[in-house]
Amino acid sequence: MKYKFSPAKNPRVLIVQKVYAQLVNNDQKIIFEKHRFKKFIKDVVFGTTERLELINDEIKYIEENFNLKNLDAIFKIIIQCATFEFMYKPNLSRKIIIKEYLNVSNFFLNTSQTKYLNAILDSLSKKLTK
Repeated sequence: MKYKFSPAKNPRVLIVQKVYAQLVNNDQKIIFEKHRFKKFIKDVVFGTTERLELINDEIKYIEENFNLKNLDAIFKIIIQCATFEFMYKPNLSRKIIIKEYLNVSNFFLNTSQTKYLNAILDSLSKKLTK
């Protein structure tokens, strides 16, 4: 059976959407609908928003090689969520994390941005593995 990418059901699409909503309007209570990966989604959303300063410190490392200043908010949030998973979800394969966020990026970004994201996530993954 071939995997079909359904943005509405993909946990990481939901994660990016919820983190974006929280960062845009941090007064708003986040509502998590019933989902098979609800615990994982909540963990990554709250973990990313609560540890944003630490995550951004890790991301600064790659600014020597990548220009991150002019990236749009969704692009940055994808990087932040993936970085949270690299840092705090050691049981997940880094390759799978990258693959999943690249799938998410296909929903939000254009193809050239997705290639750039791949390079950034690969660099972050290698840095955080050391």
